[in-house]
Amino acid sequence: MSEAPKIEEEDAVFGEITEEGPNYRNVGFLGTVILMMKTQIGLGLLSVPGAFDVLGIVPGIICLCAISCITTWSAYIIGTFKLHHREVYGIDDAGHLICGQVGRGVLSIAFCLFIIVTIAVGVQDRPATAPQTDTPWVPDYKIIGKPTFTSAISAVSTLLFAFSGTPGFFAIVSEMRNPRQYTRAVLICQVFVTVLFAVVGCVVYYYCGSYVASPALGSAGGTMKKVCYGLALPGLIVTMTIVAHIPAKYIFIHILRGSHHLTSNTPIHWMAWLGCTFGVVVIAYIIASAIPVFDGLVSLIGALLVPLMCFQPYGAMWLYDNWGQRRDTPKRWYFMVCWSVFVIVIGTFLMVAGTYGSVVGIIDTYKTSGGSSAFSCADNSNSV
Repeated sequence: MSEAPKIEEEDAVFGEITEEGPNYRNVGFLGTVILMMKTQIGLGLLSVPGAFDVLGIVPGIICLCAISCITTWSAYIIGTFKLHHREVYGIDDAGHLICGQVGRGVLSIAFCLFIIVTIAVGVQDRPATAPQTDTPWVPDYKIIGKPTFTSAISAVSTLLFAFSGTPGFFAIVSEMRNPRQYTRAVLICQVFVTVLFAVVGCVVYYYCGSYVASPALGSAGGTMKKVCYGLALPGLIVTMTIVAHIPAKYIFIHILRGSHHLTSNTPIHWMAWLGCTFGVVVIAYIIASAIPVFDGLVSLIGALLVPLMCFQPYGAMWLYDNWGQRRDTPKRWYFMVCWSVFVIVIGTFLMVAGTYGSVVGIIDTYKTSGGSSAFSCADNSNSV
């Protein structure tokens, strides 16, 4: 008679973690920082210079820093909420605590759609699109832009997409060996990412001006564009792998949660995992082919789904955990209530207005002569 596998840990999400199955709680501090950075740094970075072209350098940096501050606070709330509610694995679990089955249903659908569509986005001496003349190239960058409302709100939505990795931090903190190191990891990640986005956005836009391409790698010269894409491709593949892993694992855990198959290397365990991964990638490919407009797709995701994933839920989460603590620190409590409500309101405004601006932009692109059409396999990388 064989002995039962030794139980190494009892987890509120994964159940009994044994020697015979995978150890989900095995991410250290350095690994957490790296995963957070790679979750945040993706194709959103390549669209930042284009957003600066619309808004101008100064308003663009201000918007970038404002979005960074709000998403950093949102990421911090994930850590505190997880410590208070160990059974939470994803944003849908938080929605279930706050709004019951309706909250779980809305946020789970939005989360899966958001991450899957995010995967879909992945699919010389002057800018390649600048006029080719014999005179030296002088970039026509703008310190302060004069965009229309729709173009401005679409550019802000594009910057939102650059920080869209925040909901993936739920899974990361759930798999940390020591979740109390989470806040420090968040601060390191967000500071590094914000500085990187600002520097890359400013430098590329300064040298390319209004002829900056989106994705930004298309701004290089003919040969260099291909070299840049070749160098960037491994990083984009890693990003796609991580981003595909998040919704696949989310679905996988919700299918097998409460079953011994979740933490055991059984055939059902592997069939479920491979099926979830394959399904996520296939759906992402279909969406990418249906909307092959890089800028428009980034802006649409940033407007329609990012506020719902990075803004509103975290204001509600703070209110849920702290509503009854008014008597302890009244001044701080009133300030945080106002801040949480502000985050919810501004997120709702960006979602509605940004979606309108993004849809108008996509429609205009399809109307433009030579614009991309669905499933056309046309090049949208600006590399040829």
